[in-house]
Order: sequence, then structure tokens, then C-alpha cells
Amino acid sequence: MSISRQNLSVVIVSYISEEVIHNCIESIPKDINILVVDNSGNKEFKLSIEEKYINAKCILSLENLGMGAGNNLGLKHSSTDYALILNPDVVLENDTIDELISSSKEMESFAVIAPIIKSDIQMNYKLFDENKNNENFINPFKVKSVDGFAMLLNVKKINQMDDFKNFKFFDENIFLYLENDDFCKRLVDANENIYVVPKSKVNHLGGKAVSQKFSEEVELSRNWHWIWSKFYFQRKHKGYLVALLNGLPTFLSAILRFLLYLIIFNSKKRSIYLHRAMGYLNAAMGRKSFFRPNIKI
Repeated sequence: MSISRQNLSVVIVSYISEEVIHNCIESIPKDINILVVDNSGNKEFKLSIEEKYINAKCILSLENLGMGAGNNLGLKHSSTDYALILNPDVVLENDTIDELISSSKEMESFAVIAPIIKSDIQMNYKLFDENKNNENFINPFKVKSVDGFAMLLNVKKINQMDDFKNFKFFDENIFLYLENDDFCKRLVDANENIYVVPKSKVNHLGGKAVSQKFSEEVELSRNWHWIWSKFYFQRKHKGYLVALLNGLPTFLSAILRFLLYLIIFNSKKRSIYLHRAMGYLNAAMGRKSFFRPNIKI
């Protein structure tokens, strides 16, 4: 079965994303169903989304699940064979989805296809051969992984695979960062195909999904989770010792910078590097990805 607007839905995981999510939703064709999973549990936000957009429904999670578990929840509640996962700070071009649908018809088999970011300095994919990164691709091409802010999943196909059954697509141990890399690696290890479609483009603000008035708390969370997730990912796929050694320079650097900013009374920088170091320590000790930003709505 090929992709059509009738068997495609869009899943968006939000968390205090009111500043950007409306631009995202308004860029999606009105005849495609949208499912928003809101991790803040904001009932007023749910009502505003469902009242404003006839093609959108909003699920309130019972807790802040993070990106991976939030996407799993959205996919579980979608009823289509295909789903386009988007971050709230992504805006589609007029033909983004049509180009994905058109290109998919030329593919013999795929688990994931993704648009390309409309940027001259960023890429939202990793090639198997990193030396080819500077080539100008025109037709769809296979990649090792794609960033999680925009990826179209062959839901029916993936959900039939042993490692992904019951919509456990993303590793829910990961709260933030690298859940997409882990997902893609498991697909590639299972000999599934991931494609990027250069003619399909999206705009990504990057780091703007959460309201900017909470930027300091979000920055602490990012530093904690980036280091934790890197350790967890490497331990899962390469072993504990590799994760420990690869993360050690970052940990030592964070400790030194923490001490420096402690001495010069820069509390903001001091807190950032403390959280970075604590992310590594908690991952090394085998603790869960428990840290959450201290945000009260």
C-alpha cells in the first residue's frame, strides 16, 4: 500500500509549545489528521487546539514523557498506516508532503523517509559514508539515520517487526536526545531502509519547541540529558567501557569549567556545567534519565 493523505497522519509532541506549534499545524494540509501529544498536561491548551483546528486532536499525557515515549503514545493512538512525526518548531513547505508521497512510490521498500532541512549550514541526516556529505543529491538516497524533528514512518510495517511491536518504536529509557539515532540504528541493523527526499523540504527553528521564557531551565535540562543520552546510547550499542571512556573527557572538562565559574561567581555557567557533569555521573551509575526542568505553568 502506498502513502496517501487518507492513510497518513501527523504526530506532534509538545511541551509548553504555544509560541511555535500554531505555525507548524497551519503548514499541514487540512485534509490530513493531526494528533498532538502534550506533555505538560495543559487542559486549556488541548481545548484551544481542538477548537481551532478541525483536523487536530490533542492527548494529554499523565506526565512529561519526553520525545520518544511521547511519540510512541501518539503512534499508538493514530489509526493510519503511515505517520509523519514533527517537532512543534517545524514548518512545512507547500509541497513537503506531496513530494514525500510522490517519492515513496518509487521506493521498493522503506521503514522511514524524511524531508531535508531547508538550510545551507545544517543537515538532518547521517550518511553511511560520511565523506560524501558535501555531494549535491537530487534523487532520494539511503542514509544511516535522520533527525527526529521530521520523519515519516511506515507504521504498519515497523509495528510488525519483533523489536518494535506494540508501538515501542522509540526507546523510552531515553527522555531527550538520540532516541531517533537509536531508532534508526535498530532499523538499519534489521536491514530496513531509511531514505531522505531532497525535493521535500522543511524549516526547523531548532531549540524553539519550548517557550523561550523558560530558556534557562531548558538549557540545564539539555546539558544533563545530552550527556546522559550519549552515555546510554554508547553503552547500549558498544558496551559500558566504551561509553565510560568516550564520555570521560567531557565529564572532566565540565568539572574544570564548573570550578572556574564557581571561582569567578558566574552562577549561570556554573549551573550548566554542573548539570553536564551530573548527566554523565548518573548515566555511569546506571540511573534512569530522571532529570526534568523545573517549570511551573
